[in-house]
Amino acid sequence: MENTKTDIEKKQSRTGTKKRETFLSGVLAGAVGTVVILAAVFGIKTFLSETLPGSGLASSGVSVRSVENKLDVIDELIGQYYLYEDDIDGEELVEGIYAGYAEALGDPYTEYYDKEETQELFESTSGEFGGIGVAMSQDADGAVTVTNIYSDSPAEKAGMQLNDILIGVDGKDIQGEDLDTVVSYVKGERGTEVELTVLRDGTEVKLTVVRDIIEVQTVDSRMLDGNIGYIAVSEFDEVTYGQFETALNELETKNMSGLIIDLRNNPGGNVETVTDMLRLLLPEGPIMSTKDKNGNTEELTCDGAHEFTKPLAVLVNGYSASASEIFSGAVQDYGTGTVVGTTTYGKGVVQQLISLGDGTCLKLTIAEYYTPSGRSINGTGVTPDVEVEYEYDKNNPNADNQLDKAVEVIRQKLQ
Repeated sequence: MENTKTDIEKKQSRTGTKKRETFLSGVLAGAVGTVVILAAVFGIKTFLSETLPGSGLASSGVSVRSVENKLDVIDELIGQYYLYEDDIDGEELVEGIYAGYAEALGDPYTEYYDKEETQELFESTSGEFGGIGVAMSQDADGAVTVTNIYSDSPAEKAGMQLNDILIGVDGKDIQGEDLDTVVSYVKGERGTEVELTVLRDGTEVKLTVVRDIIEVQTVDSRMLDGNIGYIAVSEFDEVTYGQFETALNELETKNMSGLIIDLRNNPGGNVETVTDMLRLLLPEGPIMSTKDKNGNTEELTCDGAHEFTKPLAVLVNGYSASASEIFSGAVQDYGTGTVVGTTTYGKGVVQQLISLGDGTCLKLTIAEYYTPSGRSINGTGVTPDVEVEYEYDKNNPNADNQLDKAVEVIRQKLQ
C-alpha cells in the first residue's frame, strides 16, 4: 500500500455518515448504476425456472425439485445430529442460501445483500445519513475517541469536543463494544434524541444530541502555492457532484492557474455522479460506453459547454478503482489533463442494484465499460502519463512526492 495507515486509522468510522470501509469493500460497491430494477419475490422454483430461463439451475441440468429434496435431507441431518441445534437461526440459514448462490458465480463484484446490508448499501451510495456528524476512531484498547466534528453539526451544537472519549449511549455502557456497533447505537432518524456520555479530561460529561441528516464530505479542496487548485475526491456518492462543483467554482473565483484532482485510494462509486463531474471538464464527445452480455451498447456523452482549458493533473494509484478509472481514463483519452502516479486497480465492469422486493437486493455485474477511445481497462487499469511511486519520508511524514510531481507537471504547463 502506498499510503500506509495505522490500525487506529483503519478502524475510524463516521457516525451519521457511514463506517470507513476497507478499500476492497469500497471497490465491490464501486461503479454502480443508479437505476434500481424492481424484481418481485418469487418462490425458488418460480424464480429460477420461470423468471430466469436458460441460466442458473435451468442451464445446469439440475432440477429445482432435486435441489429442494437435497436441502430437506441436509435440514433433517442438522436437526438429528447437529450439536449446537439451540443456536440455529432459521432466517440466517435461508439468507445463507441466497448469498451462497450469488457467491458461487465466482464474480467478486456480484453480491446478495440482506435487509440490513441493503439499507447500509443504499445509504452509502447516497452520502446522506441520519446521525450526529462526527468521526470516531477506536484504539487497540477499545477506547472510542472523537477525531472530527462536522461544522454546524448536531454534535457541535450539543457541545461535543475533539478527543472526547465515548463511554455510554442512551445509558448503555459501550466500553468493550466494537466501533461498528457503537456507530449503530449513535445513528438514528432525524429529529430523535440520543444521550451520550463522554469522558473529557477525566470527567464524565453527558450530552443530549438531536440527530439530523448529515452529508458526508467526500471532497476536500484548497489552494496550493502558485495559485494551483487542489481537489481530493474520496469516493463518488450522490452528494459528491455538488461538493465538487462548489469546490471548483470557489477555486476559479480565487484565480486558479491550474488544477490537481486527487483520486488516490478512491474506490469508485456512482456512475452518474462521475459522468456529471466529467461534464464540468471535458470537451464535446463521449465520456464512456458500456456493453452488456448481448452486445448492446450505451454511450454517455458530454456537450463540451464547460470544457476545462487550464493545466490539469489527475493523481491516481493502485487503489484508484472503478469510477476513478472512468474519470482518469476519460481525462487521459482527451488529453484534457495529465494522469500522474501509479497504474490504477483495473475494475472495468458496472454493477446494477436490483431490489428483490422484500428489503433485500442483488448487486449484479451487467456490463463492461470502455473509455472514450474505446479501450477496456478491466484487469489492466489506467497507466499514468507520468509514473511515480509514493515514497514515505520518515523524517517528514506529511511529505507527498506524488503530489509534488503533479505540481511540477502543472508548473511546466504554465511556463
